[in-house]
Amino acid sequence: MVVNLIALMVTLVVVAMAAEEAEKAAVTVVHLVTLYRVKCLKRCCHIGTILVAQSLTSTPTMLSLAAAKLHPDFAATGDNDTRKREVAAFLGQTSNETTGGWGGAPGGRYAWGYCFNEEVGCPAGYCDNNPNYPCYAGVNYCGRGPMQLSWNYNYGQFGESIGQKEEFLQHPEVLKTNVTLSFMSALWFWMTAQPPKPSCHSVITGGWTPSANDIAAGRLPGYGVTTNIINGGLECGNGGPDDRVVSRIMFYERYCDILGASYGPNLDCYNQRPFRVSHWSLYSLPHFPATGDDEAREREVAAFLGQTSHKTTGVWDTTLGDWILL
Repeated sequence: MVVNLIALMVTLVVVAMAAEEAEKAAVTVVHLVTLYRVKCLKRCCHIGTILVAQSLTSTPTMLSLAAAKLHPDFAATGDNDTRKREVAAFLGQTSNETTGGWGGAPGGRYAWGYCFNEEVGCPAGYCDNNPNYPCYAGVNYCGRGPMQLSWNYNYGQFGESIGQKEEFLQHPEVLKTNVTLSFMSALWFWMTAQPPKPSCHSVITGGWTPSANDIAAGRLPGYGVTTNIINGGLECGNGGPDDRVVSRIMFYERYCDILGASYGPNLDCYNQRPFRVSHWSLYSLPHFPATGDDEAREREVAAFLGQTSHKTTGVWDTTLGDWILL
């Protein structure tokens, strides 16, 4: 049986958006995703049900309070339209990440999301050689949870944020079975900036101001930048159209329509260059190179490498190419 909770979702969101207390607004989404146990058609859930039955719990209060305490600004920043737009953006991106919608599905392909709580096939290879967040033998860091959190450094950073770094590096699969932690991981990714990337939250609520370099790269405020943050390296800057980007937009627009929120500008990222992400910041060097715009960061890397190459050079007069002493 598929339970359609669209009307209930609208009611709860409108109530929460009108509330003055940040906590009431922040718990809106997490209340929705734990409200009912449902058995879903083809293991997919209608857009109103929001989660796979197997990963639901019967204790929505625990999840709601945990998420609200960690991220009180979620769905509680800006005016009512902005707050509803953030809910729509979060649900739109996570519905796309977990979609199993199919052609001919009741209500259309984009009426269905939250079909998978683990990346299909859970492929290996999501291991970055990082001493702060090392990969454990036999552990797979594939995508899990509403945001399909992946890579050892993301599991490690999320775990670190709640005091469970080693637990998540050793057992990332917990996101497949623990709905509280699963949604907390998605909200952590949504709310946390990872320079040079801003947070999705700051982008969709208008708190992010693009630098001159961002503007030159086509990265302007709007839903499209949240796609760039999540998967820009694969989906953005290709000129478009791209079915993956279209899917994200269609889910987002559907939620906006349900909630009565405006879409805002710049929905796609076809002409946005992906953010250049440096992993230096994951090696206990959070400010190198993570200060200023892209040009300033690149200049700092060049200066560092220039000085250290000079100190360690093994160059001689007849050399060909670029040499340093290793």
